[in-house]
Amino acid sequence: MGASDYLEGKILDDIFGIAAFSVPGTVYIALYTAAPSDTGGGTECSGNAYARVAVTNTAASWSRTGNQVTNDNAITFPTPTGPAWGTVTHWGMFDAASAGNLLMWGALTTSRATAAGTAPNFPAGDLQTNLD
Repeated sequence: MGASDYLEGKILDDIFGIAAFSVPGTVYIALYTAAPSDTGGGTECSGNAYARVAVTNTAASWSRTGNQVTNDNAITFPTPTGPAWGTVTHWGMFDAASAGNLLMWGALTTSRATAAGTAPNFPAGDLQTNLD
């Protein structure tokens, strides 16, 4: 878990003056039922009102201790309509509300089964990632 290959490449380009990288002002948190990897992939939830959640990318939204970053505010997803989205095991951070580039990702400490009529919610400190 941690930074995607896409983000690692952008950071290297910026550090070595190859190309400047602008951090997105808004990032989008996604839920997965199968793990993504540094190269992407995984199985993102879909259907039944699923949508990534926009988070303003500021110091008010995230905290860092050492090389680990956690969310400072609850992140609440839309309420699934109809069948549930499955058991969520991972999360991802993207630079777009759909498609886009995976930036960071992580495993949930405890998998969560979604249920129709119940909005998945991640309290402050629940989502964690780091640079590896």
